[in-house]
Amino acid sequence: MLLDTASLYFRAYFGVPESVKAPDGTPVNAVRGLLDMIARLVSDHHPDDLVACMDADWRPHWRVDLIPSYKAHRVAEETETGPDAEEVPDTLAPQVPVIEAALDAFGIARVGVPGYEADDVIGTLTARATGPVDIVTGDRDLYQLVDDARGRRVLYPVKGVGTLQLTDEAVLREKYGVDGPGYADLALLRGDPSDGLPGVPGIGEKTAAKLLAAYGDLAGIMAAVDDPASGLTPAQRRRLDESRPYIAVAPKVVRVATDVPLPAFDPALPAAPAHPEVVDALVHRWGIGGAVGRLSASLRR
Repeated sequence: MLLDTASLYFRAYFGVPESVKAPDGTPVNAVRGLLDMIARLVSDHHPDDLVACMDADWRPHWRVDLIPSYKAHRVAEETETGPDAEEVPDTLAPQVPVIEAALDAFGIARVGVPGYEADDVIGTLTARATGPVDIVTGDRDLYQLVDDARGRRVLYPVKGVGTLQLTDEAVLREKYGVDGPGYADLALLRGDPSDGLPGVPGIGEKTAAKLLAAYGDLAGIMAAVDDPASGLTPAQRRRLDESRPYIAVAPKVVRVATDVPLPAFDPALPAAPAHPEVVDALVHRWGIGGAVGRLSASLRR
């Protein structure tokens, strides 16, 4: 089981009231919410391995160099952390180190690699895995990793983690008309304002799905642009032709990396907290005893 950690703690932050606070009044709603999410996932799905994948670089320069608008609208104003810091709610940012400390104290593997996003860590671990993989994320971009033949699926939180959309190829075909790899091409063509991807003007989700159904993949669509006998409309042909510079670089931006140089780590889910004294200190400092107890209980099952 691979966790898109930032995606989940953002959801926890907005899903748990900010009135959940430490003894000193500091909000710990994201901390409690994420620990409860993990406890529920472990109890419901019983993974052998669990990895909390982290954004060591939420906006890698190699992606920005290819598409300068990539996540540009999410960049915070100049701050003490630098000009390219991600804008996060004021009361969430201080909770992230507490989340990291709690994961480490429990002995839950936490992996991030400089120059890469959590998506890329997830993509690499998925590519290397020899057995089934569940990816838990609120980011649809990772639908591109769905692969029924290899047991790769996405658990997408609909409401907390008690209600998860189990996303396999059947769900993708029903909702989007594509399979896993096809989802990356679909996203590339339609664009994604949340990630600053412009897409191809005039090619929305439905049109992109129809083009992929007709021509197979992005390469097939571009071959159709060069084929006067293909069934593209004049407008589609023109728009795709004019978008060649974007289409040439967008696949590397949209598709997750599968060759990230990962550090050595133990992915095995612990049966008990690895550092109980640190866990106790965190409980005392942050008042998260309930969430810690629920996570500890889930590990013992």
